[in-house]
Amino acid sequence: MKPCVFIHTNHKQIVGAHVAERALRRYSKHNDKFDVSFIQLKDHSFFNDREGQLYLRDGMQRPWLNNDLQSFTPLRFMPPEMMGYEGRSVVIDPDIFAVSDIWDLLSRDMQGKAIMCRARTGTKGKFDRCLASSVMLLDNARLRHWKVEENFNDMFEGKRDYMNWICLKTEPRESIGIFESEWNDFDKLTPATKLLHTTKRKTQPWKTGLQIDHRPREKFPYFPPLAWVMKARRKLFGEYAFLGHYKPHPDPNQQNLFFGLLKECIDEGAVSEEMIREQMNQNNVRHDAFEVLDHTPPLAPV
Repeated sequence: MKPCVFIHTNHKQIVGAHVAERALRRYSKHNDKFDVSFIQLKDHSFFNDREGQLYLRDGMQRPWLNNDLQSFTPLRFMPPEMMGYEGRSVVIDPDIFAVSDIWDLLSRDMQGKAIMCRARTGTKGKFDRCLASSVMLLDNARLRHWKVEENFNDMFEGKRDYMNWICLKTEPRESIGIFESEWNDFDKLTPATKLLHTTKRKTQPWKTGLQIDHRPREKFPYFPPLAWVMKARRKLFGEYAFLGHYKPHPDPNQQNLFFGLLKECIDEGAVSEEMIREQMNQNNVRHDAFEVLDHTPPLAPV
């Protein structure tokens, strides 16, 4: 069985997923050694079964919404199951783009660990030891307890907190190794970057100008009044009220990377112009996408 890179996504980030796949293939010299596969929310009915129901997140009850920008995140724990708990896999978010050879990560020595990832930075990482599960190298055989439908349903029964799950706090710490931050570089594109993660959702390059459609945190332990305000906003006015619009990315190089890869996807037929127009109509892709494509220079040869 070949190792596999899984890109988990929903309908809102499907264009990003195709661009992520293109980047993996473009920058690898070992494409014959690994597979790339999508894990899509629409293919798993247990998500629809829970639409609108309350689940545990940050110690509070929130309604599950399949139309949220990040409803796909529980799927990042599915690769071991999909591979029959055999072999090795990498899983990445659909807003993560390779700029180096992913085989170097797939083939590295895991030193007996079940999971390898990077530590978070900022408040999540500093104060509550959250690990970044958005890129994980997995030894599938060591993760037989990952049963996504069962684990997902546990959140609705109060047995599992979403944030603890996503932050890998449900895993034995000794089973997790830490790799270099360049394998999940948060909004930083340098010569050392290996996987660029456009993790600041408000400036994702393909979203500029659209209304924000992801839900912010409502737990701020070091300033509780802000949590009260955010919760009241949601209760009174709706999930995305007053959150504003996506902003331009501050680094033009990151925008050029994304749209340069998207241009190659179109040229190769992986993404059609009709698909982009449909995504624009659904407000999943910025409405000036074709103008941006016209002005984006082609990427340098590898």
